[in-house]
Amino acid sequence: MSRFPVRLGLAALLMVSLGACGSSSKGGGASAAAPQRGTYKIGNPYTVEGVVYTPKEEFNRVETGVASWYGPGFHGKSTANGERYDQSDRTAAHRTLQMPSIVRVTNLENGQSTVVRINDRGPFARSRVIDLSRTAAEELDVVGKGTARVRIEQLQAESLAVKEVALSGGGPAEQHAAVAQLSSGRRTPAAASRAVEVAAPPPPPPPAPPAQPQPQPQPQQPPMMVWNGAPQQVVVETNNGAPASSVTVASLVSPAASAPNAGAFYVQTGAFSTAENAERQRDAVRSYGATEVFRGSAGGRDVFRVRLGPYTTSDAAGIVADRLKRSGYGDARVVAN
Repeated sequence: MSRFPVRLGLAALLMVSLGACGSSSKGGGASAAAPQRGTYKIGNPYTVEGVVYTPKEEFNRVETGVASWYGPGFHGKSTANGERYDQSDRTAAHRTLQMPSIVRVTNLENGQSTVVRINDRGPFARSRVIDLSRTAAEELDVVGKGTARVRIEQLQAESLAVKEVALSGGGPAEQHAAVAQLSSGRRTPAAASRAVEVAAPPPPPPPAPPAQPQPQPQPQQPPMMVWNGAPQQVVVETNNGAPASSVTVASLVSPAASAPNAGAFYVQTGAFSTAENAERQRDAVRSYGATEVFRGSAGGRDVFRVRLGPYTTSDAAGIVADRLKRSGYGDARVVAN
């Protein structure tokens, strides 16, 4: 059976998307007239919340899971491959697919589908497999509910087309045009064999240096760590001294007695003078990962710091910090123990 009618429909959809890409911005301070130039990016393995993600180049991925969406707080900010996020374009974030690549997303709850271009990393909440732009989420009727169970089907020929354009320096507009030409039959599909380049054999290892006497290891003292893992109750008082509420703050640790996860990286979103305010922000950022409130001191006063983590590398923590900043948490920063 000929696929021409299907590809013609896809061409119409992507031409609409191309028009949206060139529309005026709706907030975020980004100018839609400014050219966008991302890069073709796969990336190195990274760890978030103890889960290792290994990006790789694929062209036939099929996946089922939960989709979420991100919108105004990210509009106009940089995506993981260096483009500018445009909530009116049909784009999405995926944890491992190369950027850019093209996937069809189908809402399994209502049967609606749309085609999006992957240009960002995420989501990192467990069970979620894709983060949609606002426009894509609207087309799948996800905005009101926030999430939906979906099926992701990568489009091989379209993914190869945007790869070719991106490697030649073409931005989102050129990528949209290439996919539209492919769908209408005006562009020859790239050969699948070109998807993955054959790596050259590694050079022979250099000769081993002469053996040198190794110093004897010296006995070391185990690292000193005092950890108070039990949650504590913090009573928040009103102005007249009467207790107003009791807030559970996880793992409150005094600075003199704490060295949790030495060498790990965290994302700090804020520091507060009261445990109640810290707990409020902790609740607000829970969806971004494991959260903790730690008690420290500054200027002789208690300070309650809200942090996410730990993460094994600064790059992994940086991904989360960037997403928080794009959501409006401008004070999010990577800190190391």
